[in-house]
Amino acid sequence: MKKYILLIVFLFGYLGISQEEVEKQKAKDLEVSKNYTWNANKNLSEDKFVDAEAEYRKAISKSSENATAPYNLGNAYYKKETYSEAFGRFKQAGEVATNKADKHKAYHNMGNVFMKRKEYEKAVEAYKEALRNNPKDEETRYNLALAKEMLKKQQDEQKNDQNQDQDKNQDQKDQDNKDQQDKNKDKKDGEDENKGDKDKEQDKKEGDEGDKGDEGEDKKEDNKQGEGDDKKEDNKKPNQEGEPEQQKQQPRPNQLSKQQVQNLLEAMQNEEKKVKDKVDAKKIKGVKVRNEKDW
Repeated sequence: MKKYILLIVFLFGYLGISQEEVEKQKAKDLEVSKNYTWNANKNLSEDKFVDAEAEYRKAISKSSENATAPYNLGNAYYKKETYSEAFGRFKQAGEVATNKADKHKAYHNMGNVFMKRKEYEKAVEAYKEALRNNPKDEETRYNLALAKEMLKKQQDEQKNDQNQDQDKNQDQKDQDNKDQQDKNKDKKDGEDENKGDKDKEQDKKEGDEGDKGDEGEDKKEDNKQGEGDDKKEDNKKPNQEGEPEQQKQQPRPNQLSKQQVQNLLEAMQNEEKKVKDKVDAKKIKGVKVRNEKDW
């Protein structure tokens, strides 16, 4: 039993010694890191940016508890307008800072980076976090008010741009509808014109067919008349017994009948006889003749 007790005491003693050694090592590393930071600050003051950057990186890698090294490196990047690198170092400084003063400075500068990027909403949140760690800093309060004003202006511009885009889209939509209506109208006018041409062609076709029909009727009428003449000629032909048809031929218009011709011949003969009698009378004038009856 005594052996177990001694073992436990020995272990606790060893752990205590180890934790003490760890704390001593951290303190030693922090001291070295601060030395690197001091060298970096000196190089930066002499405009030796590359040398300063190298010393800051050594300081950061040597101790994770040195918030000054990443903060100062962030400031160096900020002056070079390398805002992405600057933001990363300010963020790192804020995370490792153990007091409110260091946290306040880190978040304040993070807000400044957001302002440069015109990310005003993020700047507002960064300045608010800085004021939580130091409510009395008037510069941070001023920057917060400016960030809010710029955010409102940005939102109004975005809203106006959105409205303009909507108006533009609506105008484009209205123009497209108008163009479509014009196309439909042109198409309809074309169809009406084609329909008019087709109606004209149909009327012409019907007219031609009507003329053909009249011509056909005339031909039919001529055929009927021809057939009538043929039938009349057939009436003149003898029947099967060789006897002529009893039906008399009807005279055509402007054609004298047989009786009219006979009467005309008799009249001409009478006139001719009268003229002859007058001539004969002159020849035998003075000779008495006996009276004879006219025949």
